[in-house]
Amino acid sequence: MANQFGEQIKKLREQGNLLQRQVASQLDLDTPLFSKIERGERTAKKEIVSRLAKILKTNEKELLTLWLADQLHNLAKDEDVAFKAMEVAGKSIKTQNQKRNETKSNRQ
Repeated sequence: MANQFGEQIKKLREQGNLLQRQVASQLDLDTPLFSKIERGERTAKKEIVSRLAKILKTNEKELLTLWLADQLHNLAKDEDVAFKAMEVAGKSIKTQNQKRNETKSNRQ
């Protein structure tokens, strides 16, 4: 299981001199579950990422990027066509974002 997200939140937590139980309490999680998230044994829910960013005083988008990268890695790691599939998905996402931005521009 990829764990860039867990490694980063552990690093930030330790830099902030916070204990796992302190962070877990602020997230309304039990400490063992938070520990498993840091170790990559459990996946954090997306809603937790923005709350964690505030608690750890870090950039939410960067933390969300690591969280999502881990999700993608875990989904595709055993697939022979993983890179090709990600390339196709990337193009699709880019097109979708361009259309969304055009729609926003037209409304203004």
